[in-house]
Amino acid sequence: MTETQALIENRPPSVASIFLERVELTPDAVAYRYPVPPASGEGPDDWAGLTWRQSADRVFAIAAGLIDLGVRPEERISLAASTRIEWILADFGVLCCGGATTTIYPSTNADETAFILSDSESRVLIAEDAAQLAKARAHRAELPDLAHVVVLEEADAVPAAGDPEGWVLSLAELERRGAKRLEADPDAVMDRIKALRSDQLATLIYTSGTTGRPKGVLLPHDAWSYMARAILASGLVLPTDVQYLWLPLAHVFGKVLTVSHLSTGHITAVDGRVDKIIENLPVVRPTYMAAVPRIFEKVYNGVAAKAREAGGAKLKIFQWAAEVAREYAKVSQDNYHRTGSRTAPFGLSAKHKVADALVYSKIRAAFGGQLRACVSGASALAPDIGYFFSGAGIHILEGYGLTETSAASFVNPGEAYRTGTVGKPLPGTEVRIADDGEVLLRGPAIMTGYHGLPEKTTEVLESDGWFHTGDIGELSADGFLRITDRKKDLIKTSGGKYVAPAEVEGQFKVVCPFVSNVLVHGADRNYCTALIALDEPTLMTWAEEQGMAGKSYAEVVADPRTVELIEGYVKQVNDGLQRWQTIKKFRLLPRDLDVEHGELTPSLKLKRPVVERLYKDLIEEMYSGTRES
Repeated sequence: MTETQALIENRPPSVASIFLERVELTPDAVAYRYPVPPASGEGPDDWAGLTWRQSADRVFAIAAGLIDLGVRPEERISLAASTRIEWILADFGVLCCGGATTTIYPSTNADETAFILSDSESRVLIAEDAAQLAKARAHRAELPDLAHVVVLEEADAVPAAGDPEGWVLSLAELERRGAKRLEADPDAVMDRIKALRSDQLATLIYTSGTTGRPKGVLLPHDAWSYMARAILASGLVLPTDVQYLWLPLAHVFGKVLTVSHLSTGHITAVDGRVDKIIENLPVVRPTYMAAVPRIFEKVYNGVAAKAREAGGAKLKIFQWAAEVAREYAKVSQDNYHRTGSRTAPFGLSAKHKVADALVYSKIRAAFGGQLRACVSGASALAPDIGYFFSGAGIHILEGYGLTETSAASFVNPGEAYRTGTVGKPLPGTEVRIADDGEVLLRGPAIMTGYHGLPEKTTEVLESDGWFHTGDIGELSADGFLRITDRKKDLIKTSGGKYVAPAEVEGQFKVVCPFVSNVLVHGADRNYCTALIALDEPTLMTWAEEQGMAGKSYAEVVADPRTVELIEGYVKQVNDGLQRWQTIKKFRLLPRDLDVEHGELTPSLKLKRPVVERLYKDLIEEMYSGTRES
């Protein structure tokens, strides 16, 4: 048995066990850093830290407090809050008392929040603030199982008329109750931890479905214990790393980062405020960060837009440097896989060195200057954007997984990463490609099923453990996986040609610095069309230059000059596509797509059926009148 196999096969039985193991190994090392607003209310945040021992003290107090509230093993405790240190402490508190965390995005509306609370039979809701409390209160009559709401913001933990006695309490109050419980029964939490089984439910995550109610994915302790050990064995994260964690912890991608942290023991800086990312990066100076492709697209488009605004020599330098970056990345990656060394011909290396001084070094500085690697997941990253960042010294390791597979099934292997692929399977995960191209997975990270939906479970999970991902992919001879599209999203035109919309959309995002979201449509049609939403800040800057200052976003989008601008980029993309893939017509949307209108998932994935339904008239307009082939 290899060292890696031994590490995984001898994994602890629960997340709580791994947490205790980490506390015992490095009790005085800094575990977390988190922002503290200045007392004056003005100026930059201060950053405080928690050691592993201090974290354990709070986790045990929360766990004991939940026990004091009557929480029994495997009972669900819902967490509705943004990414913050208290989310992580509360989650581990739930797991250490034997409960199961049910995650709810803070952006979830009151009706769907009530559905999740009811469907999961949650006994306790840990709510961030008054807004989250109000959602539960509005539906309290429909939630007979909900015995308590614990509010993170102490000032918002205010009972209202009609609330049962003790129904609302603050996190601070819960921790005080826990401390008293531990004084009376010092072994209360340890007894729960010792009783945990590897097959015991740890997390219930509801998928943000494109239609209908979300499905609850059942993930046991063993799935997370495996993930923690497999990621450690992969070498993806190092004990010396500083991780910047801003991803939503209600999402499985964010969740796996908190669990893998336990095995590695590095420092994690936690702040989920997306509008603070640019401000935080030079302060945190991370060596490691996970993100979704939209973040990298925004950075790339922002840099490209600034170069375009500057015009003249600066624009030409950026365009030249971008091409050098892509060429250098492709050559050096190919050479690494052939020789084990990232090398490039002398002439290309010389150009790269000049471009680095003029352009790339500034991009790295914006990320804090210490970034060793980024991990990108949740959806596909356009390869040309990946090559650009690779050549600029921002190494993006693409990965792949689903909620049903505990997030990380594949990841690119460090220096040997290959842009455009999602890497190799984590040790202990099996993969095979079905006859129709669908990716099938099997291993310890696979869910036990969908909560209360046995028929839905059998649709995707075979009796021998193989899980149908619904994604189409290809495996290289040396084991790298490339995802080509969602099985259900593949477009078959009326002419019988298959089109992968994500591939076309990705290419458009590379060439057009104004795009925010794009949806390619064409199933059962005789040509492809596109709905395009533009990035407002970038567009409005351009609009001012065109004499459209004072006009609204919708007015600028409707202006013929804007349509002509985007048409140029559509033609540019079409030049590199097969005839049946080309975008024959497009429409610009009057606003960007967003989570609030239900067009994007909280992890910023496009909800195709929702967008196509909302903009059905625009789609039909593109197919009326003329025929194209």
